Amino acid sequence: MNTFETDYLVIGAGAAGLAFADTLLDELPDVHITLVDRHGKPGGHWNDAYPFVNLHQPSAFYGVNSMVLGSHRKDTVGVNAGFHELASGAEICGYFNNVMNQRLLASGRVRYFPMSDWQGDGRIVSILSGVESRVTVRRKVVNAAYLSPRVPSTQAPRFAIEPGVRVVPPNGLVDLWRGDSPPRHYVIVGAGKTAMDVGVWLLQNGATPDAIQWVMPRDSWLINRASTQPGMEFFVHSIGGQVAQMEALAQASSVADLFLKLEAADQMLRIDKDQQPSMFHYATISHAEVGLLRQIRQVIRLGHLMAIDAGQMVLAQGSVPVAPGTLFIDCTASAVEPRPMLPIFQGNQIVLQLVRAPLPTFSSAVTAYVEAHYPDDATKNRLCATVPFPDSPAGYPASVGVSMSNQAQWAQDKLLRQWVRNSRLDGFGKMVAEVDPMDTAKLALLGRFRESAMAAMANLPRLIGRSG
Repeated sequence: MNTFETDYLVIGAGAAGLAFADTLLDELPDVHITLVDRHGKPGGHWNDAYPFVNLHQPSAFYGVNSMVLGSHRKDTVGVNAGFHELASGAEICGYFNNVMNQRLLASGRVRYFPMSDWQGDGRIVSILSGVESRVTVRRKVVNAAYLSPRVPSTQAPRFAIEPGVRVVPPNGLVDLWRGDSPPRHYVIVGAGKTAMDVGVWLLQNGATPDAIQWVMPRDSWLINRASTQPGMEFFVHSIGGQVAQMEALAQASSVADLFLKLEAADQMLRIDKDQQPSMFHYATISHAEVGLLRQIRQVIRLGHLMAIDAGQMVLAQGSVPVAPGTLFIDCTASAVEPRPMLPIFQGNQIVLQLVRAPLPTFSSAVTAYVEAHYPDDATKNRLCATVPFPDSPAGYPASVGVSMSNQAQWAQDKLLRQWVRNSRLDGFGKMVAEVDPMDTAKLALLGRFRESAMAAMANLPRLIGRSG
């Protein structure tokens, strides 16, 4: 039996675990880190994602601090034209493989156990061989898998399927060319960003809108990607967008009023303006994508799909006929399954969660910095309060409120404030710091942001109380 010691044992070599390990290596030059993951390659759920998946937000804000993702180019074609590039799933997997091999393992202070299962009590077991390794953890176990997303290719459908019905996860779409009889009718099952990606993909690859039905249990509010762009040329879009969000938070009389104000300011989008969305997961989208998705007219709003029988779908609130030979695309696995919020620092354990929504890798990197430089769990948890991830619009004010409270804590600490400003994973800190003192227009916008942020913080408790 292999036995060894390590300072930090990180469970999960996905985006969060790698971002934590990357920052900890820099901030604690003497530590040894071990990563354990069930996948055969680093990257977590990205290894299981559908081939046409892309980031929702610019590549510039994702990954680990020490290694740039992408090339800071803007797309010139497609639904993201004019905006900074969105890394593809394949690009992200390659990137994380480079992070592991060129950064973490190359340091000589990291050990990696792929295709392995952490079974607690110091036991790491190989999935392939069953061989067990024993590890003594000198400092802490880091749970980087607590908020791991679910993806359709790893989950069984949540509805009954009669034999002979064709159901695939989104991964199966790219292999339809292999079949002798490609389908002519499609049903997208699910309401989240995966379902939206599938709709866009089908339309861009030749499916006609009339051939697509969409089972949408609930509609979603979506963030306008124009307000998430890095770089000075997007200062008005991004910082101006932040101002618009703070002003809406300051002025809103209710959560419903808040989202209508955000929509009026072009910060929030919805696919169907006749529907009042009841879901909000920080999904980010462009106007061009929304325009494509609005071409799908056969949207079925009868609750969740319960079963597919011969010639019909049985839903919670009724049934709908389907054409023979229809292909069903299962997008029902939720990437953001609700989980209880926990303190991040718990003695000899760290449970990675959001400290700024909706940025998981930035949150993990900040957590690593705080772990390295602050003395006790009370201080660390004060600096890294867990941000609740919203399931509905009602959860948005609390998510914003805790994120802003954390940011205020960081701003009062000179070293942490400087680290955040220099982090490439921090969306706009460096952009703000680089504003020319003579640029009165940008300075005025920043002044509006500070003023509206204070008013927003004052109004947030009322919005949170009215959303309960």
